[in-house]
Amino acid sequence: MSQGAIVDRGDAYRRIAMLSARGRKLLGVEHAILGGAMTWVSERNLVAAISNAGGFGVLACGSMTPDLLRTEIRATRELTAKPFGVNLIVMHPALADLIEVCGEENVGCVVLAGGIPPRTAMRRVKELGATLIGFAPALPIARKLIRDGVDALIVEGTEAGGHIGPVATSVLAQEILPNVPDTPVFVAGGIGRGEAMLSYLEMGAAGCQLGTRFVCAAESVAHPDFKQAFIKGAARDAMPSVQVDPRFPVIPVRALQNEGQRKFIEAQHAVIARWRAGELDQKAAQLEIEHFWAGALRRAVIDGDVESGSLMAGQSVGLVKEVQPTADIIRNLIDEAADALIRRAAADLSAAD
Repeated sequence: MSQGAIVDRGDAYRRIAMLSARGRKLLGVEHAILGGAMTWVSERNLVAAISNAGGFGVLACGSMTPDLLRTEIRATRELTAKPFGVNLIVMHPALADLIEVCGEENVGCVVLAGGIPPRTAMRRVKELGATLIGFAPALPIARKLIRDGVDALIVEGTEAGGHIGPVATSVLAQEILPNVPDTPVFVAGGIGRGEAMLSYLEMGAAGCQLGTRFVCAAESVAHPDFKQAFIKGAARDAMPSVQVDPRFPVIPVRALQNEGQRKFIEAQHAVIARWRAGELDQKAAQLEIEHFWAGALRRAVIDGDVESGSLMAGQSVGLVKEVQPTADIIRNLIDEAADALIRRAAADLSAAD
């Protein structure tokens, strides 16, 4: 039997640890699993639970003020002594102040999301001593971010929940992983089982990021009705929002279909009709369309309004079957990856006989 062959579960765990060594070292964790930053969901309780279970929790700053972010960082630290990070949206008007808060609170890792981060912001994160992670939706952007100083990248495919790009996770992984071998890359979008994690690790990923899978964690503060919508949801129910007129662009958001999604289409038609009638100028019409979803995610996650609120979910929602403790979710993912290795070794042995 060749050196490093999978003989038992212990060998499988060691193989997974070896494949994810770069990601684990970068984050300082047992498992190279990042929690996707989900506004209203990825707050102190879930973030601490992911980190305590050996993964890497990431606080979703979203639209928080600097003072609120500081409070959330400190509250998270009261719940875990393990490493965790903070996700900042680059379009936030107080981005510079939020970065300073992360520095003052000794946050070890900052994820800059929602667009190509300004070089000044990236430089400041590095000056403050934090690990810097950026999102790369294409190879040229990945290379630019590396030149500008990121320590790692996240490539997230269109299967993810929330705001999405047009390219599938598997295609992005094939495009980027072989071409940035010296930079740790975490793959995200549509990942809900350990076998998928294993496949990306074997392609060269340093780890994986999962969001949807953690919404129904027992420690998640999401409303029970929000969690039930995920448990009942199928992959085909998580669809991108529809744009009815290219003159009024809508950034695609993947979410479970509900009455709110249908009303959004009606609202676009109504606003555009008013624009055509001269009742609104184009800028006012665009703003009205963009403001339709204001507060909708909070209504769904916190208040449980699953009819008119926004049910942002990735296509892996179909793999969410029950509410589980975060530690069980992470253990299940690792066990699924280990089982896949063991099955493969058994098949190879059988073929050799």
